[in-house]
Amino acid sequence: MSLAKKILIISACFLFISVALIHYKQSQTAKSSIYYKNSISTHLYSPILNPIMNIFGLGSSSNDEEWKNVKTVYEFTVKDIDGQDVKLDKYKGKVLLIVNVASKCGFTKSNYKELNELYNMYRDQGLEILGFPCNQFGGQEPGCEVDIKEFMKKNQVEWSMFAKVDVNGDKAIPLYSWLKSKEKGMLFDAIKWNFTKFLINREGLPVARYAPNTNPMEFKDAIEAELKKN
Repeated sequence: MSLAKKILIISACFLFISVALIHYKQSQTAKSSIYYKNSISTHLYSPILNPIMNIFGLGSSSNDEEWKNVKTVYEFTVKDIDGQDVKLDKYKGKVLLIVNVASKCGFTKSNYKELNELYNMYRDQGLEILGFPCNQFGGQEPGCEVDIKEFMKKNQVEWSMFAKVDVNGDKAIPLYSWLKSKEKGMLFDAIKWNFTKFLINREGLPVARYAPNTNPMEFKDAIEAELKKN
């Protein structure tokens, strides 16, 4: 067996363990989640096999590679929850927290609660939170934009929500391909699960990436530090 193959197998084992730990934490808080209602094939494929496939470069970034020339987040245009184009340069000078969200995930309740808390604490100081619904992980954002807006209302979300997107694979939006290239993930760059967070400074540059099982309030100090940089 070649050295490269041995390294690949070891990496896959570490990945399996890390995803299993995320799965375990989620299982303690979300026994009623749609995650547990899916078929066994989906149950295994989404959190484990799909990330392992990404080790081989299968679907971690979009085919459109113009994003590789992008310097700051302000160069991107995305669709909002109503399908309207939004140029991210409207957020120039702000500190951004970009999150792929889902309404039926075990992390949903705690993340939405703490994202709301952060926004209420720091919006006047220049924090903006950008949520991107995604159904790629366990099928946990199955609804349409109307359903997502209803969920926002129910959870008193006042921060910006955008149209449902893919964050991995050939159909991943360029913004996420760029974010993943700037802030690397553990073992590989693909988004591992719902509620991966990217912190963007006032210059429009990613400065940190936080795992799905890292609650927003856990990096409050990092947000405060960026807000103080004028």
